[in-house]
Amino acid sequence: MLSVATLWIPFTLIGAVGQVARNAMQRHLTAPLGTWGATAIRFLFGFPFAILFFVVVMLASGDPLPQPTAAFWPWLVLGAVSQIAGTGLMLAAMTDRSFVVTTAYLKTEAIQTAMFGFVFLGDHLTWPKVLAILIATLGVVITALRPGGAKGFGSLRPTVLGLAAAAGFALSAVGFRGAILAVPEVSFVTAATTTLLFTLGLQTLLMLLYLGLRQPQALREIFRLWWPSMAAGFVGALASQFWFLAFALTAAANVRTLALVEVVFAQAVAYYTFKQPLLPRELIGTMMIVAGVAMLIAL
Repeated sequence: MLSVATLWIPFTLIGAVGQVARNAMQRHLTAPLGTWGATAIRFLFGFPFAILFFVVVMLASGDPLPQPTAAFWPWLVLGAVSQIAGTGLMLAAMTDRSFVVTTAYLKTEAIQTAMFGFVFLGDHLTWPKVLAILIATLGVVITALRPGGAKGFGSLRPTVLGLAAAAGFALSAVGFRGAILAVPEVSFVTAATTTLLFTLGLQTLLMLLYLGLRQPQALREIFRLWWPSMAAGFVGALASQFWFLAFALTAAANVRTLALVEVVFAQAVAYYTFKQPLLPRELIGTMMIVAGVAMLIAL
């Protein structure tokens, strides 16, 4: 039976599955809405569900009304703004011709999260855990490469897009964990849900202001496509809820490393659904991901 301290493992896995589904929905909406329009839907249409989650948690938990400390707000702003930037860069990378190589750069997020978490939060990671993170990340890079794909690493555009997006997501993870830890005297569920509520509220405000001033046509298109946008918003909010629950229980680097198993999920779907055989390189990379994640959980 899982203890509270190990609940971050299923929370992360649920969040990873939800993230894959949300990314697919956002990719589908990038063409009609543009990069920033598709970025906005996860916030605009996720915020109502964050309110719902908060109400349900407050009624079920019996916790007092959360009173975040002063440190909560800087962490919240860091997480919210970094995630917007990371999402926009990720969607821009998806349209780049070097997408596979860019994906490999995106997955350096776990390493960057470990570094930022140590610097800003003092999250302690033992050397064996650092080794586990490195093994899993290297496995993703090996899996992502294609014949001749290494040439893409010499191109400036995928390098900048991938590393910048990964840095944005890494900083957001650290910011969210810092904000959650600054909500005292309530359960970890209430602290995580409170942080999600304020995060999506701030992100919604920022995106409405940006689109209203710079891309009003995209804003009109978002509400015209309200049904698929609502679906993406719900899936995104649900995934974020579980991410935040995981951040409340362990270092952000642990969460982001375990989340690398989404690459294994994708490989399994390709093999069993589309009958695409695994190449030796992909098999080696997948085994490294599994080994790294297994080490992380076991340590």
